[in-house]
Amino acid sequence: MSLNAGCPRCPSPLMQADDGWRCGQHGTVPPLWSPDEASYDDFGEHLNRADDFPTYLPWPLASGWRVTDFGVVRGEGRARATMVALAGNSDLDGPVEVLVVSEEPGTGLGARCAGTVHSDPGAQIGASRPTTRVRLDAQPVSLWPVSTAENDLTLDRSVVAGEAWGRWLWLVLRPASAVFLLADDLPLADVSGIGASLLEVPFGGPPPRW
Repeated sequence: MSLNAGCPRCPSPLMQADDGWRCGQHGTVPPLWSPDEASYDDFGEHLNRADDFPTYLPWPLASGWRVTDFGVVRGEGRARATMVALAGNSDLDGPVEVLVVSEEPGTGLGARCAGTVHSDPGAQIGASRPTTRVRLDAQPVSLWPVSTAENDLTLDRSVVAGEAWGRWLWLVLRPASAVFLLADDLPLADVSGIGASLLEVPFGGPPPRW
């Protein structure tokens, strides 16, 4: 079991060159390391690669929810982004997928997961009142809606994003109506600090489309 290198901005595989990893579309990029199938052992490797970069997960994880995918963007230097995908069910929407991305500006992983045109949320953040907020280790973080209309003809998802400690925080939810599940002050925890409780997190199932 190991993590595979891919482009953080698109689904293309990477080629290793003398000057780093190269994508045919985006040139030299720090690789996105992700598993073929989500597992506890590979998640341990993910946390090692992420080092001190946070990997956020709704915590405590609701009954019946599981981690279906994850990834970390890291080249020769420090990690630049992490992503975790979860799947579960709600009474109103049935099957629901949620992706949580934390990233340095300009990385492009959040935009890829969200299906947006631009690498960063940009001017949509702060242009109006936030629609919801989450708590990152007890710190409230406001989130604004991010439009995907330019690149999403099916309107099958909702995207909200905000800024926390100089990084972008994205949440991508399918179906789009699942955004109403986001109650204010949803707690997100950096799972690298959860400890033994991480053993109780279920992994597996089909990964999301992103």
